[in-house]
Amino acid sequence: MFKRKIYDDLKNWKEESAGSSALLIEGARRVGKSTVAEEFAKKEYKSYIIIDFSLAEKALKDNFENIGNLDTFFRNLFLICGKTLKPRESLIIFDEVQLFPKARQAIKQLVKDGRYDYIETGSLISINKNVKDILIPSEEESIKMFPMDFEEFLWANNNYVYYDAIKEAFNNKKPLGQDIHRKIMQQFRSYMAVGGMPQAVEAYVSGKNFREIDRVKRNILKLYIQDLKKHDTDDGDNASAVFKSLPDQLSNHNSVFRLATIDENARTRSYGNAIDFLNESMIVNNCINVTKPEVALELYADRSKFKMFMGDTGLLVTYILQTSGENADKLYRALIIDNLDINQGMIFENIVSQMLRVNEHELYFHEFYYTAPGNKSEKRYEIDFLTVKGKRLVPIEVKSSSYRNHKSFDYFKEKYNIKLNSKYIVYTKDLKIEDGITYIPIYMTGLI
Repeated sequence: MFKRKIYDDLKNWKEESAGSSALLIEGARRVGKSTVAEEFAKKEYKSYIIIDFSLAEKALKDNFENIGNLDTFFRNLFLICGKTLKPRESLIIFDEVQLFPKARQAIKQLVKDGRYDYIETGSLISINKNVKDILIPSEEESIKMFPMDFEEFLWANNNYVYYDAIKEAFNNKKPLGQDIHRKIMQQFRSYMAVGGMPQAVEAYVSGKNFREIDRVKRNILKLYIQDLKKHDTDDGDNASAVFKSLPDQLSNHNSVFRLATIDENARTRSYGNAIDFLNESMIVNNCINVTKPEVALELYADRSKFKMFMGDTGLLVTYILQTSGENADKLYRALIIDNLDINQGMIFENIVSQMLRVNEHELYFHEFYYTAPGNKSEKRYEIDFLTVKGKRLVPIEVKSSSYRNHKSFDYFKEKYNIKLNSKYIVYTKDLKIEDGITYIPIYMTGLI
């Protein structure tokens, strides 16, 4: 069990809820939902029962017919599980609850009964479609779980020093110094390559080679595609085709999503539901264009123009490298030492989108046209990411190399004449402030 930040959120829920609500942990498959729920049960309760609905026997499922008589329900549950629970000191976990919607509907009666606490875990790739015929209980809170972030990755490697130094440097807007920066950057490149899926991190921490780590991630991608194909079969959708196109989409100019990349005759009507489904499932993160840079970004969201990023950058790396047909170990090491001859820009943009999303930022970008002094015609410019902090806009540019040109920022401010919180260029060098712009190393993105 790796140390995960969501664990503190579970502790807060237990204390604040005091049995008045159940908690649903939502997230993509294999991000560690079941693991953290069971670890929480072991450490924070006197006893617990975990019901995995992907494995649950018929008798256990049939017992939910007794939900109207909870004494009978609990008696049968304890007999089937061979275990009893102490009232108000125990937790019941409904694992993979999306596979048995009746259990989710039963939460209303179970919470009202008050004998035990309840946590549900569910894969969003199927949880939303399995609630059509049930009443979602108001007694259910939800929390989103993402792949491991960079700080959690460092914890997994028994490194509790680097991130404190990163926070201090960011907060004080002071550089770390080249020697320390280089060491942290190498760790970050390893994180970028491995990703934040706990199985892949476990393989890395235990000393597996990159070929073996890549195999773990390929298996996760296969699971995703299998799930998406099943969804397509059931709903007549095209989610698997959209997902498979992701590397090609990100290699497009400016990474804007183009249906023609999938099929030159594709129409939005045929793929709109699939695109929404993928984003809701949390296996991708959509970044929406805003037509006007205002603090209320969502009011100006143009959802017909967007970028689609992979929810975990390590999975994107595997998706990209598997098309090369070369030795995985060699390619991974080239990526980590910054010697890989591919478009690393899309990998860097993807990891920035992931870090912003984990830090609870919604993802937006803005494109605009501006006639620069001395030019006769307008040119197109883009702000890679726009977010809000302290009721002011924060524009963010991402560069995969050392970068000094910031025309987009300059023209953005001139065109709109708006007050900004900060302007960030995310790049590979140490922190510096120049021309009113804060240049931050990419590993600081999660602190914005």
